[in-house]
Amino acid sequence: MRFGYFLNQNNLGLAKPFHQVVEEGRQIARYCDRNGWHSIWTTEHHYGHEGLEVCANPALMCADLAAHTERIRIGQAANIITFRHPVQLAEDLAILDHMSGGRLEVGIGRGVYPRETMNMNPTADVRTPEVNRRLFAETLEVMRRAWTDEFFSFDGEFFTFPYPGITFNHAMSPPLPENTDPETGHITALSVVPKPLQDPHPPLWQVVDTPPSIEFSARNGLQAMFWIPPTDSLLPRFEAYRDFASEARGEEVPLGGGVAVLRDLFVTETMAEAERLAGDGIVRYMQWVCEYRGLGNHRFPGEDLPETEGRLDLLSYDWLHPRNMLFGTPEYVAEKIHEMKEKLNLQTLLVWSSFPGVVHDAAMDSITMFTEQVMPLFTEVPGPGDHA
Repeated sequence: MRFGYFLNQNNLGLAKPFHQVVEEGRQIARYCDRNGWHSIWTTEHHYGHEGLEVCANPALMCADLAAHTERIRIGQAANIITFRHPVQLAEDLAILDHMSGGRLEVGIGRGVYPRETMNMNPTADVRTPEVNRRLFAETLEVMRRAWTDEFFSFDGEFFTFPYPGITFNHAMSPPLPENTDPETGHITALSVVPKPLQDPHPPLWQVVDTPPSIEFSARNGLQAMFWIPPTDSLLPRFEAYRDFASEARGEEVPLGGGVAVLRDLFVTETMAEAERLAGDGIVRYMQWVCEYRGLGNHRFPGEDLPETEGRLDLLSYDWLHPRNMLFGTPEYVAEKIHEMKEKLNLQTLLVWSSFPGVVHDAAMDSITMFTEQVMPLFTEVPGPGDHA
């Protein structure tokens, strides 16, 4: 089984200088690199004056982590590609693939909060999801062509490459049949340099939740990454991905193939200690997430949540814990992971312990106990992008 660490960097109340946040992330990455972890993942959020999410550029953060590690794979969960110029992002990630020695995993997402989407790219407004989805698909297609075609062109709803009617007359760059119209001299195709180190490009992941996103990822050769739903509620999602992927590829894809799950983790000697050290941190973060998303994604299959006066009245540590949290002793955490393996054939598990307000040393202790007492109970399953 592959284990990855989700480095969702935060700085509650912006109490720490940012260079300390960076160094704490490096410390986690160096530890995971030395101790058999498969991957470490950064994320992207903007305008976070609350300090709950403070990484605005996951690719840049990954470049730093790659420089401080040797073997661990470096990923983003996710690059919000609807915010980016597709060619520039393709170039950045191709360079990062070389800088990391081919250790790059590329996660992509559509965006979540209108505060971010409208102020990064109004076309990406998540309140108009169909437009957002078309922009997402088009951006991804441009990136793929930039990585895989020696010369590429694209004519879509949002992007046109190359820009029509442009000529480039230069003695050191004579026109080629592949990139220039011989009659007009107009550029007809572009070449992105460098191409990624990994052929044809780094492994691609999509952070998914809704049925349309699950179907899109499965049909378009993307691996899927889930977070919140309880294990039993994940099963129909895993089955949907398997069925769509099998149909798209014309071959049987096993349940769990190409799918990862992210879980909130805090491993301590006793169940009570996990709650004492990190319970407030994870509840605070879930309040942040669920104030916008609601609690529906936490439901067990067939569960109807009672109506309450407040939107988050049900949200507490005791309510969350049995649904999706790996909080407690090594034995308890291992039991819950075994359950995911048995029910979902789970092959890739991402975890994080550095919740808002949790002392860094306590998070490191949790990571260490998980590494030493839980990970050895699970055998490695080779997969795309695994290092030797």
